[in-house]
Amino acid sequence: MLNLKKKLFLGEELSEKEKSFNFSKFHILPIPLEKTVSYGTGTSKAPEIIINASNQLERNQNSPCDFGIYTHDAFDCSLNFNSIFKNIENLIFDILKKDKIPVCIGGEHSLTLGVIKGFKKKFNNINEDFGIIQFDAHADLRKKYNGSVNSHATVMYKIHKENIPIFQFGVRAQSDEEIKLRDEFNINYKSIEDYRKNPNIRLPKNFPKNIYITFDSDCLDPSIMPATGTPVPNGLYYNETFLILEKLIEDKKIIGIDYVEYAPIENFHAYDYVSANIIYDLMKLCLK
Repeated sequence: MLNLKKKLFLGEELSEKEKSFNFSKFHILPIPLEKTVSYGTGTSKAPEIIINASNQLERNQNSPCDFGIYTHDAFDCSLNFNSIFKNIENLIFDILKKDKIPVCIGGEHSLTLGVIKGFKKKFNNINEDFGIIQFDAHADLRKKYNGSVNSHATVMYKIHKENIPIFQFGVRAQSDEEIKLRDEFNINYKSIEDYRKNPNIRLPKNFPKNIYITFDSDCLDPSIMPATGTPVPNGLYYNETFLILEKLIEDKKIIGIDYVEYAPIENFHAYDYVSANIIYDLMKLCLK
């Protein structure tokens, strides 16, 4: 782990108790991974910038702050992929053993594989299952991308191979190979167009009660979130996003979150703040 300049997520709003390791229910993991970005760059800067921006948020009543928010040191992402994934897996497992909720801030989407392996180890131990809700403009179901099997574009393919149920929402840029694999794997999904025609959205009846949310910033429309490596038009809007999530998690339990692929734009602080706000609102969903 690296000790970057230690700013805390929403640290200005927290008491000493609320920012302590043992008390805090929410554990922020900054993961500045950037090894396979294929278009816009800069996502390795996102964790520190988002955490800085979070200190402009207000805690509000009945908020995650009341349950404590501990910010870990940033991961050392100079290592090889296997070492990075293993370190992420081990820390996630340790956090889950203490009944905490991991909140991972990336970094590119490939980091989610290490996170999910940590969850799988924990949930195998307690004989329970969990599923993933993926908000993303891309399916990320490629077997290989730009010559690499470890990529932001292959992460959900690799997670599917871990036998974790996946529900995809907002995908609007995908290859023929990914469409074929999604059908072959019976991965559940819904498009934005389908939702807007019929906003009655629910997870499949047999989907696990325990839910992990992986939130790629490019699921949002570029008009409100241009600061991402691979923006795609006709995306989601802020209030719409959380209305959908609230419907999807009805009667479910959120066990962890990641926010990935944000690529800060210098001197455009609004998007840093929006990203911090998204993470905070995702944390609020954990308390429902």
